[in-house]
Amino acid sequence: MAKQKLSLTAKKAKAKRDLERAKRKDRKDKKAENQRKRRAAKKKGKNVKGKDFDHKDRKFKSVKANRGNDGKGTKREGKKKYRTGKS
Repeated sequence: MAKQKLSLTAKKAKAKRDLERAKRKDRKDKKAENQRKRRAAKKKGKNVKGKDFDHKDRKFKSVKANRGNDGKGTKREGKKKYRTGKS
């Protein structure tokens, strides 16, 4: 994927937005759960290299397969379809 060609001000604004999004509670919960799952899978001897935990299907998938709602696009995706360990 090619880098976005943004002006300096747009680049700074995007970095700020992205950071705010990454620091939301739901993203932190998903990241923490992903780390727990990866550690547990590695402990069991599973190869999770190049894979991410899919919070909707509850299993490890390749990064490519874990994008865009399994090929259905992101418009129909919603928060209710994602479960973290706490919910």
